[in-house]
Order: sequence, then C-alpha cells, then structure tokens
Amino acid sequence: MKASKAVKGFTLIELMIVVAIIGILAAIAIPKFADLIRKSGEGASKGNVGSIRSALSIYYGDMEGQYPSDIASLTVAGKYLATVPNAKEPNYHTDTSVAEEVASPDDAGGWSYDNVATDPNLGTVWVACTHTDTKGTTWTSY
Repeated sequence: MKASKAVKGFTLIELMIVVAIIGILAAIAIPKFADLIRKSGEGASKGNVGSIRSALSIYYGDMEGQYPSDIASLTVAGKYLATVPNAKEPNYHTDTSVAEEVASPDDAGGWSYDNVATDPNLGTVWVACTHTDTKGTTWTSY
C-alpha cells in the first residue's frame, strides 16, 4: 500500500500576502501613534501650566497680594510646588522647566512668567512657544 503524505505549510504567495497586509497596517498605525504621543505632550503642558497657575494663586493669597519674583520661589520648602514642571512643546523645543521672567511670551521654550510690577499681566504664566499645537492653537494662548 502506498500512503499519501499531505504537504503541510503555507505557500510563498500566502506568506507574501500576509507580509503585505502587516506592512499596510504598520504604515497606517505608526503615524497615528506618533500623533498620540504629541497630543499627550500637549496635554501634559496644559496640565502643568494649570498647576503653576494654581500655585501662583495660592502664593498670592498667602502673601496678601504679592506675586513671587520668579517661578522657582514656588518650590521653596515645597509649599506650593515640589518642583517646577516641564513645559512640553513636542517637535519644537526640548522639555524644560526653565522659566524666563518677561512681560510677554517669546519663542524660547519652557515657561514665560510676567514679574514686571507695573504690568497689568503681573503674575501671568505662559508656555514660551509661538508655534501651534495639533489643533492650530498657539502655545502662548494656554
């Protein structure tokens, strides 16, 4: 008796089709993933600027109407902030917690803090980036 042996496995064309499908899925998924990472950085910056503004409000109340001379003053003894959080402006500037004291924001990256006593915007904090986020909003408008 002759036993017939069935050949098991995939043909080359079947393997090529699977590889092509995986390539198409990867080509679609990778840009979406990069966009999600950028949006998470933007959300982190929005949250961080909110934390700094809250700390400034508490400081202002504690000091009976006086703002600190710089943002780093909020971290003394950890009463208002443990550390100054990073400003994240994905694709434009590196993440940094540096805050410059200016009357209006510029494109230096990090934070801008208005500590000019005669300025009506005294005590205001901005993200120091004049580029736009994924929704087309300028970073300095946060």
